[in-house]
Amino acid sequence: MKRLIEKGLMFGGLIEVSSPALIERYNRALRQLTGKQTALSDFHIDLSGYSPEIGEELGDHRYLNANGCNRQFILLSTDQKHAPLLNMAFSTSRPILVEFIEANESELFALTARDAVAGELANSVFEVSRPARLFDIRKIVVEADTTQSHVADARKLAEKIDEFRTREDGWWDDVLIAEMIGLAKHTGDVTRNPVTLKRMEFDHGNFWTSHFGGSYVFHKVEKPFVVTATPPAFTVDDGVKVMVTGMDQPNTIARALEQNALVEPIVKARNVDAAAILRQKMDFILIDAAATLDVDLAGATRADLRAVARKLGRALPDAFQGLADLLRWVEGGGSWPRITSEHPAYFYTFRAAAGPDRDLVNMLLAELAPLDVRQLFICHKELFYRLYGAWSDQRRQYVADFLEREYQVDKAGTRAALFGAEPGMDDAAPVVQARRPQRQRGMIERVGPWGAVRR
Repeated sequence: MKRLIEKGLMFGGLIEVSSPALIERYNRALRQLTGKQTALSDFHIDLSGYSPEIGEELGDHRYLNANGCNRQFILLSTDQKHAPLLNMAFSTSRPILVEFIEANESELFALTARDAVAGELANSVFEVSRPARLFDIRKIVVEADTTQSHVADARKLAEKIDEFRTREDGWWDDVLIAEMIGLAKHTGDVTRNPVTLKRMEFDHGNFWTSHFGGSYVFHKVEKPFVVTATPPAFTVDDGVKVMVTGMDQPNTIARALEQNALVEPIVKARNVDAAAILRQKMDFILIDAAATLDVDLAGATRADLRAVARKLGRALPDAFQGLADLLRWVEGGGSWPRITSEHPAYFYTFRAAAGPDRDLVNMLLAELAPLDVRQLFICHKELFYRLYGAWSDQRRQYVADFLEREYQVDKAGTRAALFGAEPGMDDAAPVVQARRPQRQRGMIERVGPWGAVRR
């Protein structure tokens, strides 16, 4: 993993905490939330304030995420909104925290100038011992305040000021006046500089969770379903009322994605260089195949990979062959390929359809097509790091160099080229669609991406 860390591909973007004042603020918040504190003189924190170094020190990497739900957080700076979220238990946690910081940025900037802000992504479920509990999480409320309760005290002061102004005998209430003076010494003038944080509540939509071996829960679609690494855990739970499928059931997964209009074929996507994307996916599949031939991948070019393809010949992976057939069709020189949901190339040919679940669907597709290491790294870092540890050193070097060269230099551009505009951007902007022969476009419209999913 050292190679990834050096290239900024792992733990990149963490916030350094090294000043005594910030460490003391962090410890105040940590004691308030967990009763623990750190003796480290410097460390790094993620979006939620979790520190890998403190996790090692305490022997508990879930010290801010006990039971894997109701994640707690510590904010020392609004810059944390740019940091990654490590040890993620729910895919919804990161967008919620980022939106909370952005919606309260000026207030948090003022509060963190003098204290740490501690809080929690709170819901009514406190443990996830059985799958049905996942469906009980309906709303997430962000609760936050400084360690010295500036927000709560400011709220009390505002209430007392309102009482003072509206009560006819307010001027003669010495106790009320004394309470206002005492609170004002702590909060400042809330009439001129109000100190408050917006109460933010989020619906818990479709999500991925690390629980039960990794599970994708689509409970807010027309035909709800779950894709999980451990189907028996869900099927024996009487509280689970939706269709459950395992990661090893591609036909069922494909049908669920199709029925809910969650994916689109890359060759049909707008504003996409489908041929370039398919070639890159084929290269990644060859990299995996090259590992079986003990080929030196140092500085390997596409010409070198073609040599690997020639060497493999008829032994080329089926996924590579399927994408090659599709590439020939895209470039106008081949016949329409028939790629069923059981074909190894099937999930490599899709990306998520535009919509609120785009990132979640791309995460699922990355797990279903793990040889596309670029998509895997972008969409499912937890799985990428786990698989990376089992690769040969040559393959690790090639992939790390590729990601540093092709992704790190323009993250936003790469994501847009692969997956489309980020959710929330101007969807009304004109989109240029690559021209294809009318024969090919018509066939897609008639039969869908590869024909009907087998029932």
